[in-house]
Amino acid sequence: MPSFCYQIAFGRVGLAMAKPSVFRVDLQPTAPHLSTDAPSSTSPRRDIVFVVNPRGANGRTGKEWKKLLPYLRSRLGRDCNICESMTSGPSHAVDITREAIQDGADAVIAVGGDGTLHEVVNGFFWDGKPIANHGELARSTALGIIPLGTGSDFARTFGWKNDPHEAIERIAKGLRSRIDIGVISTESGELHYFINVADIHLSAKAGFYASRYKRYGNLCYVLGALQAFMGHHNKDLRIRVNEGEWEVCSQVTALCIGNAKYFGGGMKITPNADPCSGSLEVVILQDFKWYDFIFKLHKLYWGTHLLVKNVSSRSVYSIEVEDLSGSGSIYIQSDGEHLGFLPRKVCVLPAAIELIC
Repeated sequence: MPSFCYQIAFGRVGLAMAKPSVFRVDLQPTAPHLSTDAPSSTSPRRDIVFVVNPRGANGRTGKEWKKLLPYLRSRLGRDCNICESMTSGPSHAVDITREAIQDGADAVIAVGGDGTLHEVVNGFFWDGKPIANHGELARSTALGIIPLGTGSDFARTFGWKNDPHEAIERIAKGLRSRIDIGVISTESGELHYFINVADIHLSAKAGFYASRYKRYGNLCYVLGALQAFMGHHNKDLRIRVNEGEWEVCSQVTALCIGNAKYFGGGMKITPNADPCSGSLEVVILQDFKWYDFIFKLHKLYWGTHLLVKNVSSRSVYSIEVEDLSGSGSIYIQSDGEHLGFLPRKVCVLPAAIELIC
């Protein structure tokens, strides 16, 4: 049994290896276990860590999680050691995930929205390498998702409903598939990982402002976009794809790099992206005006915008993006998290994580 299942400690916030706030959940089931593929009595119990952001979706995540716990215990409690960990602030989920993997957890489940998922994914890596599992079993720690947040865009790529009970059924079945992860590097060599979409310029700026309005639910994306449009100017960018020659993209409105398909509360921005393909999809919008978004917004949600003038798409393994003006003011974000400004390099890490699917 991992040590984190027994402790009650309040770790500091940050990227260091802090001790998370964890406590052991009652493992006695309140209803008969329904699984038809339950392990034998001699099989070891799986250690599953649930990383919960209680403040997600303006506090709704914490409330929904409490309601979900009885069903979770009844469905998984017989075969699994259920470890619950509440995050206490930004980046805490990173620390929790790293310790869980080191202690040999069978799976780490992100409970919340895409922000919590983003932190958990970053917890699978340290100093540019996957976290080592120090448990007795060689099996790698899997990533799982219970969507209880504002966006939950990553789950849409797989056609999953925003239904936590269905997510628990996936965890109970335990089917796994290896998926790709995107990695963003700075000139200083700092690395950041993403599972869904990284985006640059207008969309990233809109995401930055949207984070201020999360109390309004999915309306936050609309409010963020409206604020981002004020004073927005398209910019000339320089890009290099797959270590090839540099090329200039003029009047770029937004550049999106998708490991999965959706962002911004349901926009199918990179419709050809597949997290099992070993590549990323880059979609570039050029010379868009504010009224273009009003008249073509429905195409972004349906994923038909690739047929629109001044929209291009390509499959890449890596892409470097620079601001030709050198202003240092062009935003970049990944999975809805603000990462600063250009320049950046983005690459794909094929089959980097096992996902419970």
